[in-house]
Amino acid sequence: MLRPSWLERALVRAGVFGAALLLAACAATPPAPARLGLRLAPAALGANISVQQHLTVEREGKTNDLDAALEVDAERLSLVGLALGMRVLSLDFDGRELAEWRHPMLPSQVRAADVLEDLQLTLWPVEAIAAALPPGWQVEDHEQGLRRTLRREGELVATITYSGTPRWQGRAVLDNLRYKYRLTVVSAE
Repeated sequence: MLRPSWLERALVRAGVFGAALLLAACAATPPAPARLGLRLAPAALGANISVQQHLTVEREGKTNDLDAALEVDAERLSLVGLALGMRVLSLDFDGRELAEWRHPMLPSQVRAADVLEDLQLTLWPVEAIAAALPPGWQVEDHEQGLRRTLRREGELVATITYSGTPRWQGRAVLDNLRYKYRLTVVSAE
């Protein structure tokens, strides 16, 4: 049996570290305000989807990439994140319980709930999001659904732009002004 060389082991560690940085960019860093806590039922998406995605996060002049596989049906949402072909994160959400598996090198700041929130803000219908928002929050679609805004007490928190519809095909760009990162998701069925 061949053992991986020190270079191969270093590349895998670097890939896991890069994925950790990518996901950490989506997580809040103290003393940032608390996240929204959005937890929409998978059925509220109104469709069954199975897509492969390439995620790019830009934060503080740094860019990190991750590949993901996303499946949603009326009962469940499942997401698997890969770096260099190795699983670094997986989420499973049934509308009530959020279960996650994470690679040991993934920083504790990377929270499954934050990844789920960004995913749902980006893909779920605006009506489902609006119905779940706490008082003081507003979400609106603009430009025939190709742009979405999220506000708290009138202050712009995030914008999302889409290359087309449905939202889970093509490209979506979430600019989170509150946590100062940009998440670009390029999906292909």
